[in-house]
Amino acid sequence: MSAGQNLLTDNPALYEHQFPDPDHVAARWVHDVVARFGGSTSVLDVGSGTGRDAGWLARHGYDVVGLDSSERMVAYAREHHPTQFVVGDMRTFDLGRTFGVVTCLDSAFLYCHTNADLTAFLARCHAHLDPGGLLVAEMRNGAFFLGNTELLDGVRTRTVEWDGVPYTSHTRLWIDHAAQLLRRRREWTWPGADPLVQTSAWRLLFPQELRHLLDLAGFEVLALFDSPGPRTDDPWSPDAPLSEALSGDRLHVVARRS
Repeated sequence: MSAGQNLLTDNPALYEHQFPDPDHVAARWVHDVVARFGGSTSVLDVGSGTGRDAGWLARHGYDVVGLDSSERMVAYAREHHPTQFVVGDMRTFDLGRTFGVVTCLDSAFLYCHTNADLTAFLARCHAHLDPGGLLVAEMRNGAFFLGNTELLDGVRTRTVEWDGVPYTSHTRLWIDHAAQLLRRRREWTWPGADPLVQTSAWRLLFPQELRHLLDLAGFEVLALFDSPGPRTDDPWSPDAPLSEALSGDRLHVVARRS
């Protein structure tokens, strides 16, 4: 067992055990969104992680490339899924081709912490999309935290058993208002090892701020909604009405390269 720098990303099988998606809800959501908004079957999945979303799409007729910054995640994805995966930085990648759709799921978009990072990432997406291609993203919604402390109150403790070993995490979230970041401190404990403390953060974007960034990057927003989606309480269905209240925990965007 190797802890490395990040327990979950350095151990992809444990990541999937910690965050299971046996019904491939996220990949099915992408499939339905692409069908609903007229996208094509060539897809670049940015922040592809263990490759399960890209793998599901590839097995269902898509031409998919997955891109992730973690070499261990990419190695795991190559071993388990029948499509191409590459290691790359979401702000600087250059694959030398274009796609009909770029996806960025599970808040990977928000690893761009600064305005410069966001601008660079959206420029890379624009450069890798066919004219009229779709950017499909799913992330936390900065507006959810306006007066809502549901995710910020106290420390959350969770234990998951993997290969007969119980791994316990103690997680605290707080808002860094000056940097506009949701910060996380997570301490892992398991038998026979010293506690492992890891910190991470996500940029918090408000819906109109996201619209503005996309407009500046050369995108036309086709849909911006908080539910339903792959990680919301309201189950997704291909013909589900889209809520534009934009007060929920998740924010979903479909934008066309204009």
